[in-house]
Amino acid sequence: MKLPLPPLHSLRAFEAAARHLNLSAAADELHVTKGAVSLQLKRLEESVGVALFERGARRLALSAQGEAYFAAVQRALHGIAQATAQLRGGPAGLPLTISCTPGFAAQWLVPRLARFEAISPHVDVRIKASNRVSDLARERIDFAVRHGVGEYPELRVHKLFDDDLVVVAAAAQAPPRNAEQMGACVLLHDEHRGDWRVWLAEAGFAPALAARGPVFVESNAVLEAARAGAGLALAPLALVSADLAANRLVQVFPAAMKGRLGYYLAYPERSLARPEALQLRDWMLDEAAS
Repeated sequence: MKLPLPPLHSLRAFEAAARHLNLSAAADELHVTKGAVSLQLKRLEESVGVALFERGARRLALSAQGEAYFAAVQRALHGIAQATAQLRGGPAGLPLTISCTPGFAAQWLVPRLARFEAISPHVDVRIKASNRVSDLARERIDFAVRHGVGEYPELRVHKLFDDDLVVVAAAAQAPPRNAEQMGACVLLHDEHRGDWRVWLAEAGFAPALAARGPVFVESNAVLEAARAGAGLALAPLALVSADLAANRLVQVFPAAMKGRLGYYLAYPERSLARPEALQLRDWMLDEAAS
């Protein structure tokens, strides 16, 4: 029996346009003109008899039926790509990309990733580590870990953990016992001195002490300096838990300062069209909960 399928060119144009929600970006990806993408979308909508997009003056959005169709089309195209890769003897599937900061990657994600690979060896996970906020659609990113208040419109969001801050140092470094000893300590700063200023005030020390000590532009460097015994670092508890467990760092003061922000996993709904993406999402949430 002949299957009533629309043209493959139209489906590819639809998948790219629906993912980017931008005809120019879809055209660039497919190496065709914007007009060619628009024509393919028109033919597809005429073929299925449904408006797949809501076209505004400055934005493109999927209709409710377009959202459902996009998820189905993306699953089908990924299935074809996966089967083709297997025939060619390549990887079992297309990669899944996670965007996060270099600090989150090095301190939390990478040390745990072997556990995911053990249960899902067929999934190719790629980490895009950058301090720049990525455009998930344009850069073909499946998941992003963001540090903030958790308000990311048009994305599904799950809180991974709070940003509770603790003071850590090398195990060999003697902890300060009073204000005089605290004043003699080197404070290591991550990008700015504001967190230390708040912590010092809450702990009963002079906030002016935050004016001392080197400022690093990257959180990994702060922790490397702390491990080397260069001073005290103020770091998210969740990101130094492995260092504390291995005694590479010790928590200098028992109390943690409650952070105003948190770490969140954010992604567009369409990222879950692939079963392996759902596996990765659930694994990250389980790791954060544990």
